[in-house]
Amino acid sequence: MPTLATFVEQFRSAEVLVIGDLILDDYIWGNVERISPEAPVPVVSVTSRSQALGGAGNVFHNIITLGGKARVCGVVGEDEAAQRLRDELEACCVTEHGKGTLGLCSDYERPTTQKTRIISHNQQVVRVDTEHTHDLNADLEARLLEQITKNIIHASCIVISDYAKGVVTLPIMQAVVNMATKQKISVIVDPKVEHFSRYYGVTMLTPNQQEAMLATGVWPSSTTNPELIEQAGRTIQNQQHCDAVLITQGEHGMSLFEIAQETRHIRTTARPVFDVTGAGDTVIATLALALSAGASFYDAAVLATQAAGIVVGKLGTSTVLLGELLESIMTYDRGTTK
Repeated sequence: MPTLATFVEQFRSAEVLVIGDLILDDYIWGNVERISPEAPVPVVSVTSRSQALGGAGNVFHNIITLGGKARVCGVVGEDEAAQRLRDELEACCVTEHGKGTLGLCSDYERPTTQKTRIISHNQQVVRVDTEHTHDLNADLEARLLEQITKNIIHASCIVISDYAKGVVTLPIMQAVVNMATKQKISVIVDPKVEHFSRYYGVTMLTPNQQEAMLATGVWPSSTTNPELIEQAGRTIQNQQHCDAVLITQGEHGMSLFEIAQETRHIRTTARPVFDVTGAGDTVIATLALALSAGASFYDAAVLATQAAGIVVGKLGTSTVLLGELLESIMTYDRGTTK
């Protein structure tokens, strides 16, 4: 039986197409030493500023740092943030082992989605979002489909990164599922509750616990009750006709639902948690690479759990390196389930 390390070493042969909402994560770093005399809010004295890839861009980045090849299709505005986002994406493509391809469409009517976080002493003070969340118009949708069609022929797996910023429309989803079916490759979706009806026929869905509960009407959404989580997972699987559902539950691990198999729960490895930002992006990037390498849903989920455990130990939007994942799985017991 192949080891987990064997699958990770085969990541280099994978080429994943990422489709979805591109986000520029903007960080303003500073210190708070006083409260404003104008309003009861902290005054942040800025010391530095940095940018990172979020959303589909972070999935793209994770795939490359994990040793795979990646293509990304999405939409940006015609603004300063778009140029910074392009610069960040292009920087991923020219790293020592990186190989990436961009299939971007520009639209002057939409701003580039940007999340600006102001952070003081490693604590987020406030977040400011710049975005349009309405669905793409027909012209932009057609242009994006052209990019997808051009890039999908190279793909070993497809990731849909849906942050509900307008890119993952119903026509886009239907076209991607049809093309993937003809090409016999998997489609994995990081979903949003309001779009669940659009994901019919995909290979795998990866909702977090709250998304799964809200999408199926199971209450309370914060429950850790295994029977209720089981109900939500099986309901999603039946409604969306997908092969697998992976419900992520933070420090409580992940629950994997497959057709005609018992539910399996994958525990996390205890590690300090500094920031969960972008952990879902790391999970779905790892799943896509593992499935491309021939891993089962279960082994892919185990690897994704390990990768998520690494990334939450880093501050801000981060990625996992191939070497970090290999080191992590050296001590992992595949029997760590219940």
